[in-house]
Order: sequence, then C-alpha cells, then structure tokens
Amino acid sequence: MMSSSALATFAGRIRRVPLSVIVVSVILVVIVAMAVFAPWIAPQDPNKQALLARLKPPGYVYRGITYLLGTDDLGRDLLSRTLYGAGVSLSVAVLSVVVSTLVGVSLGMIAGWFRGWVETVIMRLVDIMMSIPAVLLAVLTVAVLGPGFFKLVLVLGLTRWPRYTRVAYAQTLQVSGLPFIKASELAGAGAARILFHHILPNIAGPLLIVATSEFGLMILMESGLSFLGLGIQPPSSSWGSIMSVGRQYIERAWWIVAVPGAFLFLLVFSVNVLGDWLRDQLDPRSRSR
Repeated sequence: MMSSSALATFAGRIRRVPLSVIVVSVILVVIVAMAVFAPWIAPQDPNKQALLARLKPPGYVYRGITYLLGTDDLGRDLLSRTLYGAGVSLSVAVLSVVVSTLVGVSLGMIAGWFRGWVETVIMRLVDIMMSIPAVLLAVLTVAVLGPGFFKLVLVLGLTRWPRYTRVAYAQTLQVSGLPFIKASELAGAGAARILFHHILPNIAGPLLIVATSEFGLMILMESGLSFLGLGIQPPSSSWGSIMSVGRQYIERAWWIVAVPGAFLFLLVFSVNVLGDWLRDQLDPRSRSR
C-alpha cells in the first residue's frame, strides 16, 4: 500500500502533466494494446475471404457476421486487417529505430572519443548520407534488395542512423571533457568501458528525444513504402498496404483508406506530441523558456 504522502506526491505529478499528453498517452497505449492482442481481439482471420461480401460498408452483416468497419476488395474484415496491420507497422518501426540507434550512437561516440582520422571519416560519411533524401535512398535500396519484413527493417534502420550519430558525437564531445571522465581514464578504464558505462548514460536524454521523433517517421516511411508496394507484401497486412489497395476503390469504398489512415494519423500525432513533451522535460533550455 502507498502511504498518503506518496499518493499526494504522485497526484501532484499527474496534475502537472498537460491534458494533451495524457490524452495522447492513452491513445498510444490503446493502439499498442490493439497490436499486441490482435490475435485475441480480432473478430476474424484477417486473410479470410468472402467474395460475396466484398467492398461492403461499416456495419454490414453477412451470414450472421457483422463487419464493424466494412470489408475490402476481397471481402476480408477490415477491422481484423487493421488490428494485425498495427502489429506489423509498429514492429517495423520499433526494430528500425533499434537498428538505427545502435549503428548511429556507436559511430557517434567513437567519432567523439577517438577524434582524428576516425572522426573525419565517420562525420564525412554522415554528411554524405544526410545529403541524400532518406525516402529516396530507402526506395532505391528496397527496389534493389526486394521487399520483405526484415529487409524493410534493415533498410529503414540503415537510412536514418546519421541523425543519431550527429547527436551522439556532439554530446560525447561535451561529456568527454568532464572531470569524472578524466578520473576514469586515470584509473585505467578502457575506451569501451568509458563510452558505454560513463558517457552513454549521460547522453541518453537527447538520444531518447531523437528516437521518439524518429519512431513516428519510421511509421510513416514504412506505410509509404508499403503503399508503393515496396514494403509488406500480401497476404500480410500493414496500414500502408491496406491503403494501397483502397486507393483503387476510394470513390465507392472510402473506408478502406479512411480506417487505417485514421489510425496512422492518431499514432504519429500521439508520438510527436509525447516526444515534444519529453524534449521539454529533458532539455533544460526548453524548461527555462
């Protein structure tokens, strides 16, 4: 049981959180829960076809089955496909952020610590990568490697690492001159221990802000590539691939595009609002303003 003082402290912290942050957090939790529990809450198999019930509007009843969000061009339940698509889209986004974070942060800390020619090579590579539009680079890479879940994760992760590298590099330069880092060097700590046990925990805040903003971008990029037919392939569903099918029937079956599009908007909007709030909490300059 929590004491009365602990409850009062917790309630005070909750009151200081803006209502908009609470609302988007609830939306985010709901969408994540939909993705995680899709196999248990989806009313039907997402790939089950009913050709006589194709392109039916929300609320349509066929053979005793109610299609709450309508059906697609093959008579598949749009609600079930949207629930499963949430899991695919979120999985791609999370894994892509993990890949880009591991690559970008490691290179940034190495460049900031070792300096010299290592710094020059890594940062010039970053400049080259950032001069190429990420979407164009992702499209070209997927077109060469071919579509697929893990290929998509790899492509998205390896096109967005330069932003992490720049932030990690700048933060490492600042932290590496602090007294406790010098003390660790004098105590005989190796470069790997200093980087990952001392520097990384002290630069995690700015990196978390970058990861939050990149998460929303990864969702949009995955949806865009799937919409173009370069991402998740049938019969698997993602929000982008569902909308890609729906664009052919948008005049007579608008719900095929509207339903996953609405979920995509809510998810990206919630992540961005939450990311802005985290930035304000972790950045002293933002708090002072």
